[in-house]
Amino acid sequence: MAKNALVLLAEGFEEVEAITPVDYLCRAGIAVTVAAIGGGTADGSLNVKGARAGLTVIADTTLQDLGQFPLIDQFDAIIIPGGMPGAANIAASAESGALITKMAAAGKLICAICAAPAIVLAPLGLLSGKKFTCFPGMEEKVQDGIWTDARVAIDGNIITSRAAGTAGAFAIAIIGYLLGETAGEKVAQSVLL
Repeated sequence: MAKNALVLLAEGFEEVEAITPVDYLCRAGIAVTVAAIGGGTADGSLNVKGARAGLTVIADTTLQDLGQFPLIDQFDAIIIPGGMPGAANIAASAESGALITKMAAAGKLICAICAAPAIVLAPLGLLSGKKFTCFPGMEEKVQDGIWTDARVAIDGNIITSRAAGTAGAFAIAIIGYLLGETAGEKVAQSVLL
């Protein structure tokens, strides 16, 4: 059965943490939809500007436009890149928070990297009692999770990772969870990860 993933992008996202999972998941045959939060930019376009290189990504849609569909049934996973202020912009979106919480409650895969575990997932209570990792120092913002310095941490339906340098391993973990370890290893080998 085909798998579908939703990637949330907000102004100020970390480019590598967003693009690497999109690329690797597509290589594995997972359908990926990129949704701009808050219309992407102040003018409401689908263009979302990154944090570091200023790379602009054209999202497939907006989260608001997707809101008319049963997202919890449509997607198997949601991916939240880090970067600042990107992660903070996602955290500030009540619509994003509601969707992430509902997907977690439905047992869907919740994935966050860099600042996003601490800035987005922790305030929603999704790291409570869970093993997690994040950008060094951000773990101090998480009061009730179990921090590890692993490159990728998997606890139930939550996958977290540390930073741009772990984006490849993060993406492979997502593929492994959704399609099995063999599928993840195949993509890792194909990109010489």
